[in-house]
Amino acid sequence: MYSTLKSQPVIIIIFGGTGDLNSRKLAPALYNLFLDGWLPDDFSIIGTGRTSLTDEAFAEKLLDGINKFSRRGKAKKDKWEAFSKHLFYQAADVKDVKTYKEFGTRIDKHNSEWKTIADVIYYLAVAPDLFPIIAENISKAKLAEDTKKTRIVIEKPFGHDLETSRSLNKLIGGIFNECQIYRIDHYLGKETVQNIMAFRFANAILEPIWNRNYIEHVQISVTEHLGVEDRGGYYDGSGALRDMIQNHLLQLLCLVAMEAPNSFNADEVRNRKVDVLNAMRKFEPEDIRMSTVRGQYTGGWMEGKEVSGYRDEVKVDKESNTETFAAIKFFIDNWRWKGVPFYVRTGKRMHQSASVISIQFRDVPHLIFPAEVSESWQQNRLIISIQPEMSIRLQVQAKRPGLEMALNTVDMVFDYKGTYASQAPEAYETLLLDTMVGDQTLFMRGDQVEAAWDLLMPILNAWEGRQSLNFPNYSADSWGPELAEALIARDGFHWFTLPLNGKK
Repeated sequence: MYSTLKSQPVIIIIFGGTGDLNSRKLAPALYNLFLDGWLPDDFSIIGTGRTSLTDEAFAEKLLDGINKFSRRGKAKKDKWEAFSKHLFYQAADVKDVKTYKEFGTRIDKHNSEWKTIADVIYYLAVAPDLFPIIAENISKAKLAEDTKKTRIVIEKPFGHDLETSRSLNKLIGGIFNECQIYRIDHYLGKETVQNIMAFRFANAILEPIWNRNYIEHVQISVTEHLGVEDRGGYYDGSGALRDMIQNHLLQLLCLVAMEAPNSFNADEVRNRKVDVLNAMRKFEPEDIRMSTVRGQYTGGWMEGKEVSGYRDEVKVDKESNTETFAAIKFFIDNWRWKGVPFYVRTGKRMHQSASVISIQFRDVPHLIFPAEVSESWQQNRLIISIQPEMSIRLQVQAKRPGLEMALNTVDMVFDYKGTYASQAPEAYETLLLDTMVGDQTLFMRGDQVEAAWDLLMPILNAWEGRQSLNFPNYSADSWGPELAEALIARDGFHWFTLPLNGKK
């Protein structure tokens, strides 16, 4: 489907063009798409911001970000010169509708030069409180009326809770059709995450065992070595539940648990994800103590350096009740998954940065080997590693070489680096290209966002309505609070961690 992109001129207007997201992610992604020949011959990238800059100064700022953050390293002079001809800047007050009329003039100018009607993408790389203002002003300037040619990309967080999410959906949905709205979650653009669907639905050997009869439990862990760094102001009003579980981890859970879609049509795929969220067991107040754990990190030492506790981070309340760690046990009440626990956890200042999905299969029905032969016996496990390494491995039992019968666990590994010579694209490259070609498969739909908020609201309300008396309750460079281990140990399991060759 991407082969048609060359014939589709595009104008990308980036609100927050001088911001960190553009420098670190968007500009490097767009430049790599240009180098790989995915951008059309006629395209324009227009950055906006309050700072007054020339087109040349804006281009230099983006070049600095590309040189620092692109997966390809520093830009080559000739390639950069060809790309930078398509970069423009417009100082803008996003609250002033006059600004948008100037955008309209620029759009008309490009359409006249290119002798066509270009696709226009409005990318909102700004603070969430500006989403409604920008959308309304785009509407007032009559820049969203062509539903087939205009799209809007909205970064997370999409709302702060269920009520604000519904309000934002209603407002944005009153201006744009759902087919124009791209709610972006960069996790869904990661190569290994996309491979979950391919792995599940392109291999006939998996479907018969992908259910409660053969799978004992599922774990999804996204752990971070870093603390909140310079995001204290934002994070203290958010927390791990909003920042990670409501979007990233629930999206991963949906990919693992969804039924097979009838086709790879975007809405068909997203329908199946919404089905999962709607089937998830709702939390009653009495469930929260036994099914959830929250934590907050204290100071300590990491890699020989002393680090601050959360409450000592910049712009964080000294009595903050915000969780930096969250673990939850979910159940999906449908035929496929009835009774199978799904454990998710995420936290900052953890021992290791890793995103791993572990699917543990049930034990063999009858063990024929004597105890001394199978003392290292381990149930089969499928491990999907998203970062820092990208791999899918199946752990099985095999005989150890030698004259005696002895069993041990071995890995059957699909490793991206070992299989493919080409470098995998960054998540934003995939998602930006999908936006340009109009493919919403990897983007969240409005009802999906609301279903995720609805599921988590009882936990959010309970945690915010009750001050934690034991914060901080886990040390830096640990695996989180002790209660997190107890959460899963009560069911006879333990959290899985993948050895990553000493990498943090």
